Amino acid sequence: MTRRLLVNENFPRPAVRALRDEGVDVLAVAETMPGATDDAILAAARSQDRWLVTFDRDYGELVFKRRHPCPPAVLYLRQEPHPPGHPAALVLRALARPSDVDGFFVVIRSAAVRRRALPQRLT
Repeated sequence: MTRRLLVNENFPRPAVRALRDEGVDVLAVAETMPGATDDAILAAARSQDRWLVTFDRDYGELVFKRRHPCPPAVLYLRQEPHPPGHPAALVLRALARPSDVDGFFVVIRSAAVRRRALPQRLT
């Protein structure tokens, strides 16, 4: 199954286009729910069964400290200098190994990946 994504407002448009060009089902917050709160975005990702992709570290606090219900996965891309399309390559690498991502909060840097199991998802 191809994993569906919800990319946060801070995800570059060229990277959204690059993912879509690769056939990835991407819903962009900037297009569909601009200005939405982190709580609303997290809830949308969960209700639509989408991986949340973001540059915003606040989702770690929402998921682990505040125990908000989790989407299938959260991909947190660390801010690094890169061309606007580069985040798409990082996400495509994760999509190639969905079993390494589903159920995890994944921190992705160009040179390293860290994973932490998400708290139990409510059904």
